[in-house]
Amino acid sequence: MVAARALAAAPSTAVAIRGEKFFVNGQPTYAGRSWEGQSIEGRLFNSRMVQGVFDDLNPATRARWNYPDGGAWDPERNTREFISAMPEWRRHGLVAFTLNLQGGSPEGYSKAQPWHNSAFAADGTLRSDYATRAARILDRADELGMVVILGIFYFGQDARLTDESAVIRAVDQTLDWLFAHGWRHVLVEVNNETNGHYHHASLQPDRVPELIARVKARTAGGRRLLAGTSYGGGRVPDDGVAKVSDFILLHGNGATTTAARITEMVQQTRALPSWHTMPIIFNEDDHFDFEKPENHFVAAVRAGASWGFFDYRMRDEGFADGYQSVPVDWGINSPRKRAFFAKLREITGGLP
Repeated sequence: MVAARALAAAPSTAVAIRGEKFFVNGQPTYAGRSWEGQSIEGRLFNSRMVQGVFDDLNPATRARWNYPDGGAWDPERNTREFISAMPEWRRHGLVAFTLNLQGGSPEGYSKAQPWHNSAFAADGTLRSDYATRAARILDRADELGMVVILGIFYFGQDARLTDESAVIRAVDQTLDWLFAHGWRHVLVEVNNETNGHYHHASLQPDRVPELIARVKARTAGGRRLLAGTSYGGGRVPDDGVAKVSDFILLHGNGATTTAARITEMVQQTRALPSWHTMPIIFNEDDHFDFEKPENHFVAAVRAGASWGFFDYRMRDEGFADGYQSVPVDWGINSPRKRAFFAKLREITGGLP
């Protein structure tokens, strides 16, 4: 188990849920803010920044991620530049981001994943180097008053774990690590897109409620972590997942998904037999059109949900423009990023 380092100060940011709203330190996010007559108080607008602790332990593929400036891939540089960019994201109104301990596809969408990017050894033990990088990001988010949606598993990398007992150990060691640091600004996403191609049965839709319940059952100092999981683009959660979740994570990506489908997904989620009042958050969506009056971001706002930006580039399009495409430029450096953050600032008014 990776021990928590000595903290310079106790964590200062705490996230809570009341009804369908998120609260940070006792106050709703975007308190009192409305946009085009729609209250956005309590929303959790976010961006998919899952590669903040990325590394590649496969020597055969590691050179793929070398920097355009000629530098060799460097996970420390990646995390350092991530942390440096965070205050600017927040100033534009970003109150949350998704980070994943097994990352995401560094090529945007990939059929095969020969790279080895996992915060866990084969037996589920949390790797100290990944934990240290993640702790630096979580500490900075705590200082900035930002919420982190922390994903534990990603399909294509979960097979790096030998068996189901390793999956359990990975969950438990992640929880031990979170509680040891005392962080209160973390939402746990057990796995990204549970209906994806997961190797282990416990990470698939029928059984992932067991892991969500396991996260919720762990307590320290009289508190527990808020937990849920996500599904692939356009997919509404199964009833068993909705029943045990503290929040619902939806993904709006998919080539045929229209803005109307965003509204429909929210409505269908609220119509589930096991629905109970909780926030609905899109934390991955690869549709943009931010300059148009109708887009997925706007549709989610009008439907009463939160929305999250998924910015990637396929390998043949170049890496520098996408937040998921390694090596990542974590700045607001491309037309797509500038358009998203401009729309975010318009809707939220920015954050101090």
